[in-house]
Amino acid sequence: MGSLSETPLWVPGKEVVASTRLESLRKAVNKKYSIQLESYDDLHKWSVTQRSNFWAEVWEIGEIIHSEPYTQVVDESLPIDAIPKWFVGAKLNFAENLIEKGKDDDTAVYYKGEGHHVTQSYTYAQLRKEVSAWVSALKSLGVTKGDVVAGILPNCYETLCAVLATASIGAIWTCTSPDYGTTGVVERFKQTEPKVVISVNAVFYNGKTHEIREKLETIVGELTSVKHVVVIPFFNSQNEELKSFTHENWIWSTTLLDDIRASKIQIQYEQVTSDHPLFIMYSSGTTGTPKCLVHSVGGTLLKHAEEHLLQSDLRHTDVIFYYTTIGWMMYNWLISSLMSGCAIVLYDGAPTPALWSLIDELDITIFGTSAKWLSVQEEVFLKNSTETGKSAKDLDKNGTKLRMVLSTGSPLKPQSFDFIYNFIKKDVIVGSISGGTDIVGCFMGQNMTVPVYCGEIQSYHLGCDLDCVDENGKSVIGERGELIVRSAFPSMPTHFHNDQDGILYKKAYFNKFPGVWAHGDFMLVSPTTKGIVMLGRSDCTLNPSGVRFGSAEIYQVVEQFKEISDSVCVGQRNTSKSDERVVLFLKLVEGHTFTNELTTSLKKEIREKLSPRHVPSVILPVAEIPYTISGKKVEIAVRNVIEGEQVKNKGALANPQSLDNYKNIPELAAWS
Repeated sequence: MGSLSETPLWVPGKEVVASTRLESLRKAVNKKYSIQLESYDDLHKWSVTQRSNFWAEVWEIGEIIHSEPYTQVVDESLPIDAIPKWFVGAKLNFAENLIEKGKDDDTAVYYKGEGHHVTQSYTYAQLRKEVSAWVSALKSLGVTKGDVVAGILPNCYETLCAVLATASIGAIWTCTSPDYGTTGVVERFKQTEPKVVISVNAVFYNGKTHEIREKLETIVGELTSVKHVVVIPFFNSQNEELKSFTHENWIWSTTLLDDIRASKIQIQYEQVTSDHPLFIMYSSGTTGTPKCLVHSVGGTLLKHAEEHLLQSDLRHTDVIFYYTTIGWMMYNWLISSLMSGCAIVLYDGAPTPALWSLIDELDITIFGTSAKWLSVQEEVFLKNSTETGKSAKDLDKNGTKLRMVLSTGSPLKPQSFDFIYNFIKKDVIVGSISGGTDIVGCFMGQNMTVPVYCGEIQSYHLGCDLDCVDENGKSVIGERGELIVRSAFPSMPTHFHNDQDGILYKKAYFNKFPGVWAHGDFMLVSPTTKGIVMLGRSDCTLNPSGVRFGSAEIYQVVEQFKEISDSVCVGQRNTSKSDERVVLFLKLVEGHTFTNELTTSLKKEIREKLSPRHVPSVILPVAEIPYTISGKKVEIAVRNVIEGEQVKNKGALANPQSLDNYKNIPELAAWS
């Protein structure tokens, strides 16, 4: 199998390539090390075979602020499963490297949200002042280096200040978004034992106010480690007077901060080692209690520096937006963009088509969202244009400064590439990016120096020693394989919280193939374009009659049918677990019905595009597809339901009630 199309959708001009930091790095490396790297592929190979030299270059490009220099970048003799330390000897602070780069009068943050209709903007000087106030506030509550501060917060300016203040102190930030269920929050925070919890009184989403005080009381009541609760008066539609709390350790953020703001206190950034914990993040929890991944100050900073400054070529003139909650790793990724001196856009609320208007309003140059959202927007736009006669000009961004559209969360459909280039903008990079919470970053994605091909990720990121291997660990090109990483990279978790002897860590990444990181994703590398197609999670492998393939292969065919809005494909094992068949559930576009003609046509297309073995044994209609809160399709939960097994953590789902659609289905109950 080659490329979906060998004709590129976008090609970088010579002037564009010449202006990038990637090209400057290639030339600088050639001169400095007396070598001849001719292409991005050459540069990538150098970056993974000369890791110390490469990451030292990233340190310089990022102009990393530090109080003590590193004595060693990394011990390259150590294998990846030894989890080597990076930038040994260095002392630095994450927040300092984000907010001390921008000029005082330059805009650092734009904020817009449902219920807050006027866009607010803040300069770097204002951001530093507010972070300073939050630093003093947290210290007054007893927060010191190494303590855990937890947030249950919307994506707003106050949240950003709390995160940066926590990092300034050398404390550890962990969080969930307010839409997490009580059980989901407690399961996470009970493990990480925060000293302080920061939340809001209410949020506004999809046109409705959602009070969360009662939920907050339940959560905090389960957390014996919490000494103080800070509540931000985020949404107060009636402008009511803020009433005192009955709990003596609860306090309004305004009460805590108002007096401090009047003083002129400069931030004293706590200098920590590179491997000092910065974030505790959580696995999805769809297969059990969420694992707590600890990410380091230096590892996160350097990995994000590579992605922002090299892969995105982010400059101080850029305005970057990513639609995300604070519980998704893309939030951490977004806020670290500040290291470039650019402006970031924070948005809180439902992901409506109105997000497109932010591009015009704020001169957004990099627009990021989920693959699912883009798919929905395409569906909505095409339906509206048919029914109302609206023209393609309604979404036209050709006259804007937009230069990059990023997508992640799931593989970006080929149709979505076409949608962006046909209706949004022609001269733009469509960057399908892939990585995860595991690495608080991306393995592959956007690249200013190589073409964009339909349905493909452009390239591996520098410093990521990736490979596609078959089930025996042999490298393959042009056929489905599994994503592995052969050598260490900075943003590997330093450890899992409360993981005695690293047993859970090793089980998560190093059990499948000896001595390499197995990420749990199927992929394919095109032999012609060298682009990458992600084929779904390998832990959701379909295995009918012993033939292994990923669900994303099915989705690529299914999503070409205009009658189908969404789908989920799972393997159903018989009662003895001796055999497995493929079951495909279809959510239809409104106005379309489930017919024999549709299933016959779909099976024929799957057979011809893939193989007879890919054809599902059973195809059924369904009202709703389950997703995690971060927008990922949940195949394992569906499989568990149809096999009569317990779904272990419904709190990780955005729509747990959707699982009821998969219970007691007669067509599935008879198989044995």
